[in-house]
Amino acid sequence: TIRNTPYAISTPNKHKMNHESTPMPLSPLISNLPLPSPQTPVVVMGIEGSANKIGIGILKYEPPEDKTQKGVYVTLSNPRKTYISPVGQGFLPRETAWHHQRHILPLIQTALAQSSLTLSSINCITYTAGPGMGGPLHSCAIVSRYLSLKHSIPLLGVNHCVGHIEMGRFATGADDPVVLYVSGGNTQVLAFNGGRYRIFGETIDIAIGNCLDRFARCCGISNDPSPGYNIEVLARSSKSLKFVDIPYAVKGMDVSFSGILTSVERIWKDRG
Repeated sequence: TIRNTPYAISTPNKHKMNHESTPMPLSPLISNLPLPSPQTPVVVMGIEGSANKIGIGILKYEPPEDKTQKGVYVTLSNPRKTYISPVGQGFLPRETAWHHQRHILPLIQTALAQSSLTLSSINCITYTAGPGMGGPLHSCAIVSRYLSLKHSIPLLGVNHCVGHIEMGRFATGADDPVVLYVSGGNTQVLAFNGGRYRIFGETIDIAIGNCLDRFARCCGISNDPSPGYNIEVLARSSKSLKFVDIPYAVKGMDVSFSGILTSVERIWKDRG
């Protein structure tokens, strides 16, 4: 989870954990090359492969003409490939890493072609430094660092979770929001305070995304394009919706989903 990463994130004292040390930058500089100035146009390549999806994004930032305005971000390209595991199975780190290794270079070439750019046009390379699955993360980090060294491009490691939050904050235009962050590996309530994101509540066992994935496996629902999406499609296509009572647990600001998963799996098996 976010809590276990070293990037500008802390947990309140309710968890009895001390994360009040000096904040680190949200995106620590990996190479020793100078970062591009935010006062000039910047083109960034992002490499993300923390789970079963690998994506290459090329983003252009245009600074504002004066301080009363905001800069403009334009997505130039964003090709992706997803590792689809067999029905009834999750995606394992080794097979997922092999998938990313096969697709990362063709995806980079596609991203550059779609944006009509070359690597010499890239001002900065960013990659997911964590959290995520070790093998897939390592595969993407190696390519990112190679490109940075070979082409003398500044390199930044980005916290996966903070990337999700900041992307949503920018897309919605929200100013200083309280964030509900849900994904396959995380379910958290956060807010930005004192130079870092602070966790006010989170799952104490499994994330909601993982709960849906495991339920889909139990029911034999396809992983293509994703288990959660297929569950939603099946629910919407039902001619008669019938809701089932299931237990759930809320402990202060924290939540639990393992009991929900156990209950729905039992109901599914009992109804055979």
